[in-house]
Amino acid sequence: MEHGCRTLEPATELVNRRRALRQAAGLVLAGLALPVRGQIRNRAIRIGTTAVILNDQVSFLDEWARYLQEQIGRQVSFVHRGRYREITELLLRDELDFAWVCGYPYVSHRQAMRLLAVPLYQGRPLYRSYLIVPSHDVKTASFADLEGGIFAYSDPNSNSGFLVPQYEMLRAGLDPLTLFRKSFFTYAHGKVVAAVANGIAHGGAVDGYVWETLALRAPELTRRTRVAAKSDEYGFPPLVARRSIDESEFRGMQKVLTGMPDNPAGQSLLKQLNLDGFALPEEHLFDGIGRILAYVSTRQRLVS
Repeated sequence: MEHGCRTLEPATELVNRRRALRQAAGLVLAGLALPVRGQIRNRAIRIGTTAVILNDQVSFLDEWARYLQEQIGRQVSFVHRGRYREITELLLRDELDFAWVCGYPYVSHRQAMRLLAVPLYQGRPLYRSYLIVPSHDVKTASFADLEGGIFAYSDPNSNSGFLVPQYEMLRAGLDPLTLFRKSFFTYAHGKVVAAVANGIAHGGAVDGYVWETLALRAPELTRRTRVAAKSDEYGFPPLVARRSIDESEFRGMQKVLTGMPDNPAGQSLLKQLNLDGFALPEEHLFDGIGRILAYVSTRQRLVS
């Protein structure tokens, strides 16, 4: 049948042609998608870290990355930042797969993070905050004794280096904003120890695990400080994953971390960290941090 100068195709031929075009388009799109899936499988696993206490941090992280790569079969890249907040923000934006964070930011953002593993220190997933002073100060026994002095915190998002001392002072009826003549952040627990040891601060709040590990690695530094008080125990800073992590990636990393004590190379890395291993996490470990965060938040505006 003719219409003007063009012959109309039978309906069945038109349907078949359209079906063929859709199939061809589908094959093209599938072909384009294959490299993308391959890129996802081959991309590096990104792990966020903040300041650590090892003297040769870069060398250790390179060694740990090689170990994880061998165990997982994927490239591993450590992403280091100086402040806890920076690592937290990267994880919340899904720019990291995993991160070693403090319990304070975990409790603050637990709906957006997934607990991966908790380090075991001296056989337990717990640690304390230490109040430290110069070794020549033999009288200070509490925060009240440092009234009018200069005080060093580690990081505004640190549990042991900021939240716990705020809680201890408020619970004792002290105002952290007015107790000291001056206070400042060093953004590393090791730097808090150095500030106190070198007389820059009259006192400081530090992760007890860090102080004890420095006492093994750099005794010439810690012996110029004294532990004046120790806090209650809290859940050890955990390793977490972004909420959107693939389940197989999550389980694979968890298995490798918890299996480190059974591997000679893993044992060597744990020894450098002064840890016994990594355990499967239990949410209740961080209930104490949640309670003191609620207490402090109702009494004083925290530094952001």
